[in-house]
Amino acid sequence: MSKGSTGGAGAGPERPAGSRPQQRKQVLLRLDPLIHDALTRWANDELRSTNAQIEFLLRKALADAGRLPRGAGEPPRRGRPPKAPRPEDAATGE
Repeated sequence: MSKGSTGGAGAGPERPAGSRPQQRKQVLLRLDPLIHDALTRWANDELRSTNAQIEFLLRKALADAGRLPRGAGEPPRRGRPPKAPRPEDAATGE
């Protein structure tokens, strides 16, 4: 092990305060099957993945409780980019 390495999984991050990690954290979450089904239906209604719906709900709960970290920022935008107007539509005013 190198001199500067902290070793264990419980060690704190070695990055400057305020910087965000490059990769998103992966978390194993065990849910009651009925809860998972309800979350999946809700996510489908809002055109989100179940994972994105869980993150949305967690962010909302943290914000409502005043515990959302300042550096958390907005969740990454996913899906299809916005439709760009076609040049012929702009010329006709449609």
